Amino acid sequence: MAIMPSPPRIRQTSTGGDGDDDLLPPTEHYSLEAPTTWYESLSSLAAPAKEPYSSSSASHDRPVRVYADGIYDLFHFGHARALEQAKKLFPNTYLLVGCCSDEITYTYKGKTVMTEAERYESLRHCKWVDEVIPDAPWVITQEFIDKHNIDYVAHDSLPYADASGAGKDVYEFVKAIGKFKETKRTDGISTSDIIMRIVKDYNEYVMRNLARGYTRKDLGVSYVKEKQLRVNMGITKLREKVKEHQEKASIWLIRLLPQLQYEDYFKRWEFMTILMKLHHAVAYGGKDSRDASQRVGGKCRPLGCWLS
Repeated sequence: MAIMPSPPRIRQTSTGGDGDDDLLPPTEHYSLEAPTTWYESLSSLAAPAKEPYSSSSASHDRPVRVYADGIYDLFHFGHARALEQAKKLFPNTYLLVGCCSDEITYTYKGKTVMTEAERYESLRHCKWVDEVIPDAPWVITQEFIDKHNIDYVAHDSLPYADASGAGKDVYEFVKAIGKFKETKRTDGISTSDIIMRIVKDYNEYVMRNLARGYTRKDLGVSYVKEKQLRVNMGITKLREKVKEHQEKASIWLIRLLPQLQYEDYFKRWEFMTILMKLHHAVAYGGKDSRDASQRVGGKCRPLGCWLS
């Protein structure tokens, strides 16, 4: 049975014909759906509701306008799941997503990995988002709610400090007026967790990028640090090679055991000496492998015969 593709999502677009609505130049799209639009590109907005909608009385004719905001740095599936929850709060939801600018984020939260333009563009390509509002405010006010005709604000319930530092929660106002809808965070994934993984294995990621053609200047690494990392990487590779040879030596010794005949305790010590010599010979090379095989088997057999 053939699988029918899902119908394309209908997005609100500008009705103006002057061609000045688009904020970005035309781009090539490689998906079934075009990315979502910007707030500034909309020439008309849905009329505000006279009274707030509720889960039981939400209309199927007029979309409920739900607003979600955040930084959305290193956009991941935890962000997408939160936006999915916001989108599915009502049967007919128009999801607006606000994203704070670099300036306000650096001031109140800290440096981001992605620029504001990259974070905006990531949101535009999320299937749950109907509209992106760039340069969103840190604290939601009544003026902002009225401007965008917001029915509800969706976010997780954890308190976030406001811009002044005096308030304990930036969502205190929308909670007080009954316009807050809670979403759940996804355990095990966050922007901070991703950054911690990179910091934890910093040296490995630096060497990874050096091996891929990046220069130490690109990575902000000093000359001494680069040489140190390359030496450490060489030592690591050497250890891996030694370990591989030791494993091969163990296989050889197991094959050699049936040929060994020892009757007393002292010959066991002699056998242990042979084992250590063989391990050393296989790992580092040398004539010990020849001497040991002569003593054990009565005649010299090439080491490769046992390892093959």
